[in-house]
Amino acid sequence: MRIFVAGASGQVALSLKEAVQGSEITLVTAGRPDFDLTKPKSVRKAITAFEPTAIVNAAAYTAVDAAETDEAAANAVNGDGAGVLAQIADELGVPFIHISTDYVFSGNKNGAYAEKDSVAPTGAYGRSKLAGELAVLIKNPNSIILRTAWVYSPFGKNFCRTMLSLAKDRDALGVVSDQTGNPTYAPDIADAILHILEGIEDNGWHDHYAGTYHLAGTGESDWFSFASEIFRVGGTLGHPVPTLNKLTTEEYPTPAKRPANSCLDCRKIESAFGITMPPWHRSTAACVKRILAEVDKSEEPLG
Repeated sequence: MRIFVAGASGQVALSLKEAVQGSEITLVTAGRPDFDLTKPKSVRKAITAFEPTAIVNAAAYTAVDAAETDEAAANAVNGDGAGVLAQIADELGVPFIHISTDYVFSGNKNGAYAEKDSVAPTGAYGRSKLAGELAVLIKNPNSIILRTAWVYSPFGKNFCRTMLSLAKDRDALGVVSDQTGNPTYAPDIADAILHILEGIEDNGWHDHYAGTYHLAGTGESDWFSFASEIFRVGGTLGHPVPTLNKLTTEEYPTPAKRPANSCLDCRKIESAFGITMPPWHRSTAACVKRILAEVDKSEEPLG
């Protein structure tokens, strides 16, 4: 299997790269400045030169707040860029997996969102990701779209790393407690993607695989509870544990509105591909332990 991953420095791309180490899978990640989704000709050249048997789009404009004042840039990558990749995969006749987000929903539903629920993004980032979903399905109806949420990992900038970093200098932290979702570990996403692609390679493509799926950590949380678990695990390893104070969304305003409810119903992907994501508590513990072990080893800041 030869997998081309759009996106080189993101959490899912890095997790995929790590997951295939020692396997017979050849995987390459590509990102800016050499690989720019706003330049279709160079994108096509890079992909066709690699001769992939599958393409994964893990690239995205993810600056949620910045997108409010730069929606055109978000759309160029998340919308048009996603469509370009889907079309190339269609032309090459290879499976295409596109990563999307809970931000396509309003967040006003009581209960977890299913794939069939109406989309209604409230901000520029969500609109750009929805535009990407629509572009993907238009350019390549045989695509697989995976919506995920609250992604964290040992890599880059994310909630888990930020909490651990802040605790080194602060005795108390305020964390929003009225937004609910599914914390999702990027290495778990990578494992699920590889499971899907390996199944397609072994069993061939079936038209019923195409469509939109939800893929998120098992179990619901709010940001305050997520932070509490991060520090519970960190505390057992000697990491500072600050006092946590609950905040409301109103008390922690941001340029882009966050969904009050980001919970995703993942039963469809379990039925179609036999994928059940690990409980978020378990993956959080694994992430915290790894981050702290690597920091201790390198003595580098968490960022």
